[in-house]
Amino acid sequence: MDDIRSRLRSTFQWIGDRTDAGFRADVTGWWRDATILGEIGAGLAALFGDADPTVVMGTQSRGSILGVLTALHLGVGFAEVRKEPSPSADSDAWWTTATAPDYRDRHLDLGLRRSRLRSGDRVLFVDDWIDTGAQASACRRLVDLSGASWLGGAVVVDGLGEPALRRRLTIRSLLHIRDL
Repeated sequence: MDDIRSRLRSTFQWIGDRTDAGFRADVTGWWRDATILGEIGAGLAALFGDADPTVVMGTQSRGSILGVLTALHLGVGFAEVRKEPSPSADSDAWWTTATAPDYRDRHLDLGLRRSRLRSGDRVLFVDDWIDTGAQASACRRLVDLSGASWLGGAVVVDGLGEPALRRRLTIRSLLHIRDL
C-alpha cells in the first residue's frame, strides 16, 4: 500500500499560487502512469477489504474511471452516477437527488438508472477526492432510494474538514490532503 501512496504523491501537483482563484489540484499525472492505473483499483478496494461489495458506484467522470478500475479488481459490476442526468425516454426510470453545495458552491442534480442497483446490493462508492462530501452524501441517498446497502466511500484523497461526516459516510482514503 505504501508503494501506491508514494506513486500518487509523486505524480500529483498543485497548479497556481495558493492565493490565486485558479489554484487547483492536478491529478492528471495519475492517469498517465501505467503503474498507478494498474494498482489504484486494488488500492481503493483494499480500503474495504472485509466489506464484500456487490457493486461499485462512482460519479462521472473521475469517479467513473476509478470506480471501473476498482470494480474490475473486485470482480463486480459498476453503477455510474450521472451529473445533470437526462432520461432518454419516459420509460427510462431514474433515481435522482440534488447535492448540497459542493467544493465549487454548486448544487448538482445526480441520477442513477434504477436498473443499476437492486435492493440486495452492497454498494462501495469510489471517487478521486472528497472535500465537502456533497456528492458522496447524494450518492448515499441514491443507494437508500434503491433499497441497497451503503458500505462506504473509498477515495484517493480525503480533504474533508468535518470528521463527523467522514464517520457518517464511512470514508477511507489512500491519502489525506495534508499528505500533498
